[in-house]
Amino acid sequence: MSSIVSRRPFDEAQRRFRQLLAIRPEMTVERLAFYVAVFFTVFCNAAFFRAVGGTRAFEGASGWGVALSLVLMIGALNMLLLCLVLNRWTVRPVLTVLIPVTAMAAHFMSRYTVYLDADMLRNILHTDGKESGELLSVGMLPAFLSLGVLPTLMVWRVRLKKRPMGRAVLVRLGAIALSLLVAGGAMMASFQDLSALMRNHKEIRHLITPGNYIVSLVRVAQHDGAQHRPKTPIGVNAHVVGRDPSAKPRLLVIVVGETVRAQNWGLNGYARQTTPQLRDIGPINFTDMTSCGSATEVSVPCMFSPFGRAHYDEDRIAHTQSLLNVLDHAGISVLWRDNQTGCKGVCEGLSFESFEHARDPQACTAEGCLDEVMLLGLAGEIARRPGDQVVVLHQLGSHGPSYAKRYPERLRRFTPTCETGDLGDCTRDQIVNAYDNSVLATDDFLARTIRFLAEQSSRDTAMIYLSDHGESLGENGLYLHGVPYAIAPDTQTHVPMVMWFSPGFAADRKLDIDCMKQESHAPASQDNLFHSVLGLMQVNTPEYDRKLDLFDRCIAPA
Repeated sequence: MSSIVSRRPFDEAQRRFRQLLAIRPEMTVERLAFYVAVFFTVFCNAAFFRAVGGTRAFEGASGWGVALSLVLMIGALNMLLLCLVLNRWTVRPVLTVLIPVTAMAAHFMSRYTVYLDADMLRNILHTDGKESGELLSVGMLPAFLSLGVLPTLMVWRVRLKKRPMGRAVLVRLGAIALSLLVAGGAMMASFQDLSALMRNHKEIRHLITPGNYIVSLVRVAQHDGAQHRPKTPIGVNAHVVGRDPSAKPRLLVIVVGETVRAQNWGLNGYARQTTPQLRDIGPINFTDMTSCGSATEVSVPCMFSPFGRAHYDEDRIAHTQSLLNVLDHAGISVLWRDNQTGCKGVCEGLSFESFEHARDPQACTAEGCLDEVMLLGLAGEIARRPGDQVVVLHQLGSHGPSYAKRYPERLRRFTPTCETGDLGDCTRDQIVNAYDNSVLATDDFLARTIRFLAEQSSRDTAMIYLSDHGESLGENGLYLHGVPYAIAPDTQTHVPMVMWFSPGFAADRKLDIDCMKQESHAPASQDNLFHSVLGLMQVNTPEYDRKLDLFDRCIAPA
């Protein structure tokens, strides 16, 4: 008797669960679209409404009106979007993709204050599997299950009502018209406040989900689709001038850094000495350097272009040859060695080596390689190429969020460290400690590179290091990078740059090192790289602008 009584609660629970599974509500596509639009607006736009609140737009007598207008406007626009893409045949497959993706977008925007503009979408799409995997963590499961999986399962439980074709078309047109009417009415109800908000804080539109990533995805597709256009040649008649034929050949190594910010660079006066080996070497250190972008996909093409941030045009930069092509036209051998996700188009048609999947037992694991792997075999590659050479080494550097994977155990000096890619599970001190250790690894790599160059007795050698962009480490709730440039904090746009020259290179080029150290305190930017390298390598071409050459004042006239 007791066993029968004890089973009754279990049996009752089973019965209720079966009843729950048997529930299959019936509704039209339009009603389902409405529920999903409300879900997106209320549960997936926390980052947007938090950002608007930060502008104080919800304060004062009109604050409630602004909030209500935004909710109605975003909800109506979501409804409009869904009405345009959903029908009886597409509703389940489309929402099966759209709901989980929107849930993840909402999670990362709230977690890291990520703005999903076209540049950020391009970074995400061009990131390899290993880097993407670092963003996946147990911490994202609650958001994925509650905002992604559960609503998707509910969509599949719905039985869709059928309508005659004529009536279905009329109802859909009515839903579209009503969505437009509500969106327009909501905007007009608070037009003055909303127009001021969007005019003064344009970047917040990249937080409206799912419209932000859908629009950005279309823009990226259009941009990438145009990538197959041939690049406009530049410097086709470039040539080296003023070189003594009997002089030693020159070797310039350009190290493109990753995610190192100026604020944590020991040579810039950071409280911690994160560049102890460079301090002992004493290179030329530029203390006021700004990047062209806040993400690799922008900064790398920009810094190797003749246009830079001053004349920034994404399409023009993407479809014009780079500094490296000009050097190649001038007869200077060019080699790009990469420990990341490629050269972003700037080495197109030139020698390229990837170490992304290298298998060196000392420098590599299954998760990737330390940057030192790019020095392996470099002497042999240089020996195969006579004459002047430029070699680019593209670092993995301090790429986040898994900073702890960017340095060997011997450089784990600042502790305790954040050992996960889910930065929300770490204290800010742990995050900064891991990041600073990764900067130590860059210091170690640059010191190794300089020692390697100093050993090349058959060549005059030099090195230029320049980080592509910086990083946010929790300041004002921001993490990682990629914030739209107009509002990007200094932590994402101020970067380190150092230079080193062998005595033979400096003497042959008549370069005054003391003069350069004085000039290194003046403001500079990645716009200077194109013209400075051409000037340093004595390349004559119409694209060269002497005013942007950082070496010009410190080179004695011929």
